[in-house]
Amino acid sequence: MTFDNASPRRTPRASAARSVPLALALWLPVSTVLSANWPAWRGPHGSGVCTEKNLPLTWSATNNIRWRVPLPDRGNSTPIVWGRRVFVTQAIDKDNRRVVLCFARADGKLLWQSGVNATDKEPTYEANPYCSSSPVTDGQRVIAWFGSAGVHCYDFQGKELWARDLGRQAHQWGYGASLLLYRELCILSFGPGERSFLIALAKRTGKTVWQVDWPHLRPDAKWEDYGGSAEHAAKPGAQKLSEIAGSWSTPIVVRAAGHDELVNAFPLVLLAVDPQSGRERWRCAGLNIGAYSSPFAGEGTIAVTSSGFVNVGMAVRPGGRGDITSTRRLWHRERIKAHVGSGVVHRGHAYLVSYEGFAQCLDLRTGATVWEERLTGSGARNGCWSSPVLAGDRLYLANQNADTFVLRASPKFELVQVNSLGGEPMNASLAVSNGEIFIRTDKNLWCIGQAKQKSHSTLSVQWRWPLTSALSLPMGEGESQRGVGLFTNR
Repeated sequence: MTFDNASPRRTPRASAARSVPLALALWLPVSTVLSANWPAWRGPHGSGVCTEKNLPLTWSATNNIRWRVPLPDRGNSTPIVWGRRVFVTQAIDKDNRRVVLCFARADGKLLWQSGVNATDKEPTYEANPYCSSSPVTDGQRVIAWFGSAGVHCYDFQGKELWARDLGRQAHQWGYGASLLLYRELCILSFGPGERSFLIALAKRTGKTVWQVDWPHLRPDAKWEDYGGSAEHAAKPGAQKLSEIAGSWSTPIVVRAAGHDELVNAFPLVLLAVDPQSGRERWRCAGLNIGAYSSPFAGEGTIAVTSSGFVNVGMAVRPGGRGDITSTRRLWHRERIKAHVGSGVVHRGHAYLVSYEGFAQCLDLRTGATVWEERLTGSGARNGCWSSPVLAGDRLYLANQNADTFVLRASPKFELVQVNSLGGEPMNASLAVSNGEIFIRTDKNLWCIGQAKQKSHSTLSVQWRWPLTSALSLPMGEGESQRGVGLFTNR
């Protein structure tokens, strides 16, 4: 292992505000919101698992579409839903803007957009546009991370409540971690790049409560130590491992041994800290240099995959102390297919989908492959960055062609349905709420649901800044009647 300073550095800032803990099942990822809302990437528990019973099974670009609204630019972030509002983070490249868009859930009308001008166009690449981090909400405020443009908090009318400049984020492949709300804290895994750290901000003020800086691979780390080719590494212009490695992982919180643990994947290690203080609880070795996916939990187990030169996967039992590699790691395997999207746990099995478009079912106790099937959709883009959603015993998986596969979550492979939206490029995950599915493609935001009328609503949005016209929306929890937007019905 080639780390500088093996222990993370913790910077205490203040004590986290106290709140009454919820009574939760022992191994259920911690949630503080109603499951009817979808307040964050991967939903109320950060697990991709929901309690929805009436999600649509079939749809197309013209069938079971409640509404569709065009978006101003490409994007990989996932929508979030609270009450009558749908929120999406969005970069508008031609205006150099980083914004949160707020839409009316009922019909997709743009209510407001709020954001900032980006003064620094940090590095990324074609497949990962800016604003790839999904926002988070508690029903009173919505918080978004805009990379080098900072963390910004808005009320439900689009007024900025606070903003934090966390410094420059810089990596050749951009960023992708989303925000997490825990009690009174907003937690972010800032990175990848030379500056990478876990940070907890007070959700009401944006002030730093704690920060854990994580060290990088040493500049002299060798490719062959992690499955790479020494011959390739010796070629002129070959990158150093420290320039490739990083974490795009979004943390989760799990309950174990009577306490909460904040768990996240980093190069080479899975790390757990106390979410209220940032103090390390345990670490487990076995990951590769690229922590592209997020850990997922269920049934007493945390599983995670990573990549670099070789894809690896492993599972651990949380609740330990110190280095748990030899004591609580349940299994570890190389050349696992999935390494970008995160998985879900259901009845003793883990379900994942790979970048190449293979769905996998693994035995959660051993990591052994139960089944593996290629998912072929309606177009040429059958790869997948999206993470699955589990509703009952149905898995909803979306590929890069905006085809959604509905599978039975079972140790026997069963493809139930394939639904296409006409081949729009897509990297975001699905959001679900109250019988509706929200799909963000490079071109549109879609609301899928059992059709209430024969034709769906399509809005043509004129993206201008600043916005000047006001819309009215009936009030809900955490909402008032003011919003702004400019649109035309078509």
